[in-house]
Amino acid sequence: MFVAARMTKHPVSVTSDATIQQADRLMKKHKFHRMLVVDGGKLVGYFSDRDIMRVAPSPATTLSKFEIRSLLDKISVKDIMHDKVITVNEGATVEEAALIMYQNKVGGLPVISDVGALVGIITATDILKTFIEVMGLPGGGKTRLTLEVDNKVGVMADITKIFADKGINIDSFITCKQNDNRYELVVRLDEHDASDEVKNILQQRGYKIVHAVNIG
Repeated sequence: MFVAARMTKHPVSVTSDATIQQADRLMKKHKFHRMLVVDGGKLVGYFSDRDIMRVAPSPATTLSKFEIRSLLDKISVKDIMHDKVITVNEGATVEEAALIMYQNKVGGLPVISDVGALVGIITATDILKTFIEVMGLPGGGKTRLTLEVDNKVGVMADITKIFADKGINIDSFITCKQNDNRYELVVRLDEHDASDEVKNILQQRGYKIVHAVNIG
């Protein structure tokens, strides 16, 4: 799964010469906390509602509304924006995007093309939605088994053969390393229920079933 297929295309942005008032109005309209700055199709920076608050007059000011508007019209986005933006390429995988967000403690990433043009934005919500779809949660009518398995060659082949021999289709595998010797393996089956016979075969082969649930 790639970022290009999961991102929101054509994100709302402003140019660096837009006024603070124009930017503030746009952010409030779309209920944004951050806004991207784009000049000539290229991403040049970003700013947040906190940056606007930093330069805006205090609520306790004695200035009139006209004077406040006049003041904000004299300040441009380029005066408050940050020019170092963490981005991700549209050809990157969703996993790479998730890792970048995690490492940098950000909730979203602008997506750029190979030539540096802004083509979209991907957020933590998009990553979560992808995970939910991978696990098959919206559709229902599936079985989810969690197995503990040894970290050794042939485990995946052996498990898939057990299901294949019983005519059960596997929708997906997800592995999670527990330690150097053991893995937790989540198997999503294209069946509403895995028979007791299949579960017994798995346990006889040394695979511990730690959880089993019907989805939907």
